[in-house]
Amino acid sequence: MTDLLKAKLSRRAVLQTAAVGAIGIDPALRAAVYAGGSDAPEKTEVKIGFIPLTDCASVVMASVLGIDQKYGVKIIPTKEASWAGVRDKLVNGELDFAHVLYGLVYGVHLGIGGPKKDMAVLATLNHNGQAITLSKKLAEKGAIDGPSLAKLMQTDKREYTFAQTFPTGTHAMWLYYWLATHGVHPLQDAKAITVPPPQMVANMRVGNMDGYCVGEPWGHRAIIDGIGITAQTTQDIWKDHPEKVLGTTGDFVKKYPNTARAVTAAILEASKWIDAGLSNKNKMAETIADKSYVNTSVDAINQRILGRYQNGLGKTWDDPNFMKFYNDGAVNFPYLSDGMWFLTQHKRWGLLKDHPDYLTVAKQINQIDIYKQAATATKTPVPKSDMRSSKLIDGVVWDGKDPKKYAESFKIKA
Repeated sequence: MTDLLKAKLSRRAVLQTAAVGAIGIDPALRAAVYAGGSDAPEKTEVKIGFIPLTDCASVVMASVLGIDQKYGVKIIPTKEASWAGVRDKLVNGELDFAHVLYGLVYGVHLGIGGPKKDMAVLATLNHNGQAITLSKKLAEKGAIDGPSLAKLMQTDKREYTFAQTFPTGTHAMWLYYWLATHGVHPLQDAKAITVPPPQMVANMRVGNMDGYCVGEPWGHRAIIDGIGITAQTTQDIWKDHPEKVLGTTGDFVKKYPNTARAVTAAILEASKWIDAGLSNKNKMAETIADKSYVNTSVDAINQRILGRYQNGLGKTWDDPNFMKFYNDGAVNFPYLSDGMWFLTQHKRWGLLKDHPDYLTVAKQINQIDIYKQAATATKTPVPKSDMRSSKLIDGVVWDGKDPKKYAESFKIKA
């Protein structure tokens, strides 16, 4: 290690490095790769927008633990109020990156759900860990899951309102897929509204919606507050589904490729740290519960991240498919088939009028080369294929091989 590099590593960075040393990464080696020469980040201070949700944790912890500094960048986590706000600030350059909904990035790239701008997905931030909540009032009438909700909507006819967090986003797609699986057309048999995640619980409390789909901790918070019940976890709609991503614009990646790689590497290492064990997860929960981040009680976060679930009606269970941030690297690879799935649902629900060139769009957005460089730097395993196969709640397999046929195959669609 050169004297120059030693000088660049501050005492604080060394101390923080020791805190994450348990995961077996040589900080001197990492710093040597990223802090100097042609690999040096072109932009060394970056703003990363986040919404107050449990799955913003890797962005926050990369900053709080000083992991970012090992890669020659300083991450400034920036709390945002809504996904529309995140979109606007990414597009206009106020934010450099964001913890952002997978489907939002794809929507902006194609000009749906807002302005059209070339976008980039650098890594997947998490799998699982969202949920569909129904109001206590519905539960008291017997609607506690998909089939019983569909039955109630048939027998007790009125306008039913369900909230998601962004029209092209993940929560809208989980909600619509789940309702349709149980024979409810989400756009004809119900009213869909958009509500920012931290406002879900307050809106349900005053009766503005019958149900919502959102990320934790706002599913568990409804149970703690006694206003809602968990009807379905999203991991039971699609085990190990993609969720939030590290997103930016295509222009940013072209202009600052080393910064994009360095930030991706820092997020990967933070993700590895979170998933390394119980004590790290508890530390993460205590950190992100703070008012600067998620602004809730620690107990609203620290149960479900360990797979300890309750439905608000006395049922408890241990879920092995809880929110994962790393899972030996299985979480983070930006699979082309993951991105393409959101396009199939955008087509299904009329957000896209025509079939896009699914594979070409996914290859434009998902930055697999940059991801692989960051994975090498962090010793993160990389899968053999850039596609994966999954069976969803309705028994239908998605493997990315024929997206047009898949998108057309659903009985319930726009």
